[in-house]
Amino acid sequence: MAKAEKVKNKQVLFKNYIDGFPKESDMYISTENTIRLKLPQGSNGVLVKNLVLSCNPFMRLLMHKSDDNGLFGLYSCFTSLLRILSELAIGISLIAIKPITGYGVAKILDSGNAKFQKGDLVWGMTGFEEYGIIAETESLFKIEHTDVPLSYYTGILVHPKKGETVFVSAVSGAVGQLAGQLAKLMGCYVVGSAGSKEKVTFLITFV
Repeated sequence: MAKAEKVKNKQVLFKNYIDGFPKESDMYISTENTIRLKLPQGSNGVLVKNLVLSCNPFMRLLMHKSDDNGLFGLYSCFTSLLRILSELAIGISLIAIKPITGYGVAKILDSGNAKFQKGDLVWGMTGFEEYGIIAETESLFKIEHTDVPLSYYTGILVHPKKGETVFVSAVSGAVGQLAGQLAKLMGCYVVGSAGSKEKVTFLITFV
């Protein structure tokens, strides 16, 4: 059996963890890595070509080295350990090895999952790279309707009209705050839900 075509894979990589506001100089585009346009034998994932990528507020949390003890603190401890090992082995940091993850729209080139077929369009979590293998397909959703621009699947699919009521869940979060403020600017009546009295107070006081 002939080997699958191997191509250069364009990726957006970070030079290191980021302090303060991200700058263009904190990242670079690499074409050094290559990828075969065929899934490894036995894989249950999908091989995709990314078509649209979305930059969202939550991604900022993945760019800095956290000292917290919560989820992102645990993530940081794990990645810090791998970063040290990688620096000892090959002299570069973990964050510069793997593209950061975000929402995107992609076309499936090869599938080891019965839910998806070659040629399907999907949206969900993917890497900031031209091609990628997504092993955990639970975060992917098949696009059934292509009568709207594909970019709509990474953002606001429905545009509310002035005077309409808009409900925003988790309105105290980074995305929820933006969605609520955008809806208010469009002349909508905004109703939001938050998980605690402290979050509600914050929203009333500052948002």
